[in-house]
Amino acid sequence: MSNKELQALKERYVAAGAASPNEQFADHATNAELWDADGKRMIDFAGGIGVLNIGHRHPKVVEAVKAQLDKLMHTCQTVMPYEGYVKLAEKLSGVVPVRGHAKVMLANSGAEALENAIKIARAATGRTNVICFDGGYHGRTFYTMAMNGKAAPYQTDFGPMPGTVFRAPYPVPYHGVSEDEALRGLKMAMKADSPGKDTAAIVIEPVLGEGGFYAAPASFLKEIRKICDENGILMIVDEVQSGFGRTGKMFAIEHSGVEPDMMTMAKSMADGMPVSAIVGTDKHMDASGPNSLGGTYTGSPTACAAALAVFEVFEEEDILGKAQRLGDKLQQRFSQWQEQFEHVDNVRNLGPMAAFELVESKDSRIPKPELAAAVTKKAKEKGLILLSCGMYGNTLRFLMPVTIEDAVLEEGLAIVEESLKEVGA
Repeated sequence: MSNKELQALKERYVAAGAASPNEQFADHATNAELWDADGKRMIDFAGGIGVLNIGHRHPKVVEAVKAQLDKLMHTCQTVMPYEGYVKLAEKLSGVVPVRGHAKVMLANSGAEALENAIKIARAATGRTNVICFDGGYHGRTFYTMAMNGKAAPYQTDFGPMPGTVFRAPYPVPYHGVSEDEALRGLKMAMKADSPGKDTAAIVIEPVLGEGGFYAAPASFLKEIRKICDENGILMIVDEVQSGFGRTGKMFAIEHSGVEPDMMTMAKSMADGMPVSAIVGTDKHMDASGPNSLGGTYTGSPTACAAALAVFEVFEEEDILGKAQRLGDKLQQRFSQWQEQFEHVDNVRNLGPMAAFELVESKDSRIPKPELAAAVTKKAKEKGLILLSCGMYGNTLRFLMPVTIEDAVLEEGLAIVEESLKEVGA
């Protein structure tokens, strides 16, 4: 079917709140390129919102999923477990930098991972409250909506959010929030809203995802670790978007040397297959009672096979080395754009988790979201998928596969540069 025919079906049958505004429909893809239903080629700088760090349809992952389909598709692992689940748990336990011996629960999505992490933290501490951060994004289920540090569009139409979630500032000096101010705000939240004795967990993204690709300083993360230790609070690190090589290390928290009590991950964990994980210190993970955690599809055999193949690809193809080299290329190009274009400012990256802002002027730093929207629209017209993000909608973020070929990368960056010129940046 053509894009036009599929668009007509979408408008008739897909709920408006879930329908993509994009009128192109993906047909097939490989690595960092995809083709729509009309045969138009697109370069992919979005990666399914950070899901495809090793590219569309990596051959090793496709092979693993096909092999699994010939053996077993589903039992529900709580009814009859299978090898893939326990092998993936073993693998995650060995690489995720939480304190002590790690145990694992698998789920289907990032939001499910966060929901279950809070359940586990409550069981482990006997407390109810959670402290999160401005600009954070944790999901679209009710509790994770309450945890999000950005209301629109996630909470807007859905009535009161669950209680027991409190907020602290995230350090973004460019927008006037210093590390000292963020720490002061966290300590004030613990005095005014959620005392340590009532707080089960502090949940933080080491690099904000939807919130704008701002990295928390190592010193800030270490201070949170200290506050958690002093108050018996669990430190939960959300690596759903920043994990699996996106920052040049397997997990972003590794840049700080901090060991949290629990971590959540999803997205690039299985290169497009739906799976997520909660990995935490064994005594915390074992705190809730029998059959208290789970779900019909959690850790499905096919998703586990894909995730195990992803680990093999990381080891065999030097994915972390490729990520670091990609980050260097992006940093160099973005710095050139900051000098070249009047409205490009605050270029930043942690490995290839890279972004920059579009502003009224470098002096004013006033966000210009309409310019970001114009650049993404122009890029799409030229054959490039590009995403904006941030509290003010003025950040362009880059999530191309780490495995992108040099020629395709250069072609995509040239489109960004042309688009910046043509919309008057």
